[in-house]
Amino acid sequence: MYEWIKAFHVMAVIAWMAGMLYLPRLMVYHVESPVGSIQSETFKIMERRLLKGIINPAMILTWVLGLYLAWSAFGFKGGWLHGKILLVFILSGIHGYLVGRVRAFAEDRNDKSARFYRIINEVPAVLMAGIVILVIVKPF
Repeated sequence: MYEWIKAFHVMAVIAWMAGMLYLPRLMVYHVESPVGSIQSETFKIMERRLLKGIINPAMILTWVLGLYLAWSAFGFKGGWLHGKILLVFILSGIHGYLVGRVRAFAEDRNDKSARFYRIINEVPAVLMAGIVILVIVKPF
């Protein structure tokens, strides 16, 4: 059963990361759309659906399956595992921050620039690189 759970965990991670990399990119384009325009309203729908239909469920599944794997296979032991969990906590914090940004756009009260969202777009990728290195290399 462990291998099946691990496979579904990896699929959930891929879906979560795809959404976390795409959502800030949508926001870059959304910033450039005039408030109240058809484009702005379309971006609101896209952001909400991406968040509720893919990113949120994928994050929940990632956490549930990942915690089970960490407990059943490693007993929550190992420096690499603690580092990985820390980076996943940070990634979850970024996720929460993006939820707030989706709400701000939905209420037409975004106060961030396209440059800001371009920078935020890189954070999940950097965290993902660290997580993958910790999982595969297990440096400590």
